[in-house]
Amino acid sequence: MISILPKRAIAALCMAASFVLSTTAFAATLTVGGKDFTEQFLLAEMTRQLLESKGYTINKKDGMGTNIVRAALENGQVDLYWEYTGTSLVTFNKVTEPLSPEATYARVKELDGAKGLVWLAPSKANNTYALAIRPGNAKTDGLKTFSDLAAAYKDGKPVLLGATAEFPKREDGLIGLEKKYGFKAGRANLRPMEIGLVYNALAAGDIDVATVGATDGRIAAMKLTLLKDDKGFFPNYALAPVVRQATLDAHPDLKATLESLSAKLDDTTMQELNGEVDVHKKAIEDVAKDYLKKAGLL
Repeated sequence: MISILPKRAIAALCMAASFVLSTTAFAATLTVGGKDFTEQFLLAEMTRQLLESKGYTINKKDGMGTNIVRAALENGQVDLYWEYTGTSLVTFNKVTEPLSPEATYARVKELDGAKGLVWLAPSKANNTYALAIRPGNAKTDGLKTFSDLAAAYKDGKPVLLGATAEFPKREDGLIGLEKKYGFKAGRANLRPMEIGLVYNALAAGDIDVATVGATDGRIAAMKLTLLKDDKGFFPNYALAPVVRQATLDAHPDLKATLESLSAKLDDTTMQELNGEVDVHKKAIEDVAKDYLKKAGLL
């Protein structure tokens, strides 16, 4: 015997089914990528917490190398991560002509857009490469600019440069820097190491110059001096969320959510957040949560 449900019951069932479907769609799983240094760990964690507060389930995959996370974004293993405009311009798109910050962003937005990757609104944080020296080192006390450093290498001075394993191999790293300033550091003067170790190595006197990010919190804490890029070699490295077009099409709300965070980030903010982790040794999860609450995003 077939029972006939009242219209009111049918309507209630339809509403319940609709709610389940919408909830399932809303609680989509996204993969957030990140690179292998403090700022990127923080950005991936802030993104995870922010998106989870909006109902998403987040699979976080940080700690990846630059080329690896980019490849993961392109092939769909990662839905989004935070990238630097200069990295995309030079490393991924092989553009070496000098461009203004605005032109750099416009160019990578166009070139990566053709690859199905969308650059959302950039932050005011510019984590460009910088070269740091410590006070009280006879080898570097007289250096003020990149040209001064180049002159030291040309004179055959053994100035030891600490850098990540990637930096000497990148056109927007040592390769291009040597071309621009007309010098060769030489393999004997290079000390490849993890980015987190360069500061201790610099403080201990194991290296004389360290490649750092301009937004690193340890620069001020250790009273380091940044050499001036007097020929303007390093491009702008504005920090911005980059999302797969397919992901953004499926979840258009991501744009406003991610840009709400991007709009609040600048050099001072990132130096402070990085310093909380690297100098004050606070947990990344706690620093991320405290900042999102302070910024009114949680």
